[in-house]
Amino acid sequence: MLRDKSLIPLSRQHQHALALCVRIERASPIRRTELAAWQKEVVAHFRNEIRTHFTAEEQVLFPVARRFTALVPLVEDLLSDHAWLRETFARAETSSMSAKDLAAFGQRLSAHIRKEERQLFQRLQELTNPEELADLGRRLTDALKESSEACILPTETTKLRASK
Repeated sequence: MLRDKSLIPLSRQHQHALALCVRIERASPIRRTELAAWQKEVVAHFRNEIRTHFTAEEQVLFPVARRFTALVPLVEDLLSDHAWLRETFARAETSSMSAKDLAAFGQRLSAHIRKEERQLFQRLQELTNPEELADLGRRLTDALKESSEACILPTETTKLRASK
């Protein structure tokens, strides 16, 4: 099923975060000397986009999803992911992540995004009428306006590398 235009702003941000996850995966195992650069980039993603993204989901998207009994457990699971991810972003801010922590972060963030895209967004599109989806899209666009439009460019240390 095609993504409804109301959810595209979230999907676009998901693509940015997935690109980070792919680069982390390809760089793993990350050398100790590269950890600071990676953590700095993780923090930049959080500050520029993900923090506002999570808030938009929690205040706009998830309340709509919770109206459907079948989606409540999924929303609770996604909120649990948000809590874990926020804790991990905080650890990156204090430069206290190991290479193993960074790899686990990339895997968890990727799985979280895929869960939202493949399960939550898909079911919302099936269960919500077009007028409600359009209203949701307007509210999401407004909630996401604080996100940076600037692309976060990888450093020499964190740029995409060929698969090993």
